[in-house]
Amino acid sequence: MRVLIENYRNLTAGHCGTGSMRNLLYHYTGLELEEGVVFGLGSGLDTVYFSYEQDNPPYMLFGRGSTFECDVAANLGVDYRETIQPDDDLAWEEVREEVIAGRPTMLSGDIYYLDYRKFKVHFPSHRFVLLGFDDERDEVYVADRTDEETQTCSSAAVRLSRNPPVGLSTFNAWGKFHSTEIRKPLPDACLDALRTTPHRMLGEDHSQYALMQACRRDDDGSRAVGLAGLELLLQEFGTWHDRSDAEVHLRYLVNAIVKFGTGGGFFRDHFAAFMRWSGVLRPDRVDAACVDLAEDSARQWNALAAQIQFALDQGLPPDFWPQTADGLTSILERERRLFERLDHMLA
Repeated sequence: MRVLIENYRNLTAGHCGTGSMRNLLYHYTGLELEEGVVFGLGSGLDTVYFSYEQDNPPYMLFGRGSTFECDVAANLGVDYRETIQPDDDLAWEEVREEVIAGRPTMLSGDIYYLDYRKFKVHFPSHRFVLLGFDDERDEVYVADRTDEETQTCSSAAVRLSRNPPVGLSTFNAWGKFHSTEIRKPLPDACLDALRTTPHRMLGEDHSQYALMQACRRDDDGSRAVGLAGLELLLQEFGTWHDRSDAEVHLRYLVNAIVKFGTGGGFFRDHFAAFMRWSGVLRPDRVDAACVDLAEDSARQWNALAAQIQFALDQGLPPDFWPQTADGLTSILERERRLFERLDHMLA
């Protein structure tokens, strides 16, 4: 059998999850939103840090939380649900039946294994959309964020990506729209999203940490989320200058901030766009100071990445380490002010 859904509009995006949800929301509900707004409506912002001894460098860093895709649907009142299926064969049969029925289907996997992507770093929970397959050619057809055109991937690579044998796995997670109705007006959806983000960043909502724990195949190493994740990054950054592989750690940090599909500034560019939009839609809850703090945070993250890259090009001058630690400290202080203020505005 060969199946290909051809009426799916796939706009390119700065980030895989926001791009996929933006395009899927448009396909199923007709709702047209900017990518940054979709990110904010899903309370997507986070700082997730954990050590990961199986890889080089032995840590991972994400600027978004684990449940964004479900959260944006919940905040909009859309009936979208994600399913985990540990059985690889059954997992493929489930999503295969969806596209046979003409329904584009959200997939999650480690980007490292997808043979159409040249990005060979382990990056779990990458989001892409299943559009079809060809049994005879043993191929799968997907929509991804970097190209409007449909991509072709081997069936074996998709299978391996969705439930890899080592490291983090999302265990064949896939998502389905069970309705096309948006049951919440945008001002209400915005308010729900605004309430969730500071609770997570300030450590009052532990859901993202619990899910990160569930995805671990081991229980070694340190981990934290929200502002605590940024504090842990700052703490461990202070030990990197003594490591022989310090440059590897720093290159990964630059990539995590600006190159790993973050939409810029460690997802802070997306969040700043959402805050500007929210300031117009909900001026009773988002004032100019909140918007300024969000924009400053994004600028500081982008500047930090440029500073680290310049120092790497110059051979890491002696003043690099204290200056960069100061930069991280400044970001932490700025974000603490932002989320404490936002929490106060929403109280």
